Amino acid sequence: MIAQNLLSEVVPALHLADTGQKALNWMEIFRISHLPVIDGKQLVGLISDKIIYDLNIIEHPVGDYSDYLLSPHVYTNQHIYEVFSAISVLKLSAIPVLNLHHEYCGIITVFDLAQKFADLVAVGEPGGVIELELNAIDYSLSQIAQIVEGNDARILSFYITQVPESNLMTVTLKVNVIDLSAIIQTFVRYDYNIKAAYMDESRIQNLYDDRYDQLMRYLNI
Repeated sequence: MIAQNLLSEVVPALHLADTGQKALNWMEIFRISHLPVIDGKQLVGLISDKIIYDLNIIEHPVGDYSDYLLSPHVYTNQHIYEVFSAISVLKLSAIPVLNLHHEYCGIITVFDLAQKFADLVAVGEPGGVIELELNAIDYSLSQIAQIVEGNDARILSFYITQVPESNLMTVTLKVNVIDLSAIIQTFVRYDYNIKAAYMDESRIQNLYDDRYDQLMRYLNI
């Protein structure tokens, strides 16, 4: 999934003649603290509520303060992980997107990213979730996939998190069956440590809610 597929369908861009107050109004409506400022197809920069208040430009055109605007952006062909990284490192609530001709195409908000994250982990698909904990050197995606498929199931989503201050990792799988007993037995037979398993839909939703909260903290929202 690339930036082109993540563009907001509702968040507008500011123009040079728009005032700081208009920017603040839109920020409140869309629950973000950054908005792009454009001149035709060209991105002038990214304005924040902090810039507006610090420079006291509430009643002034934002274009008069273009030298103070932020300049981060990503390109339409960049991967969603690169977008995640840029927003997190720069502590942004939204980031402008340019095409390969450096023309403004739109903006991606953290909420757009969160929605796509839900798609990536197959939140809407029925199934069960297994968390494996293993040493990083023992990790084998092909073996994990073979175990799942050997039990007439398939992996819907898959992601890895490192256990802090250790050589361990947690592998989280969502598979397309609710009854995980046969798959779990096979993992145990192959000496995998089952950290957790979620076969009840309410528990799975609680897991997703927890992962969503972690994502929002990662993005500083």
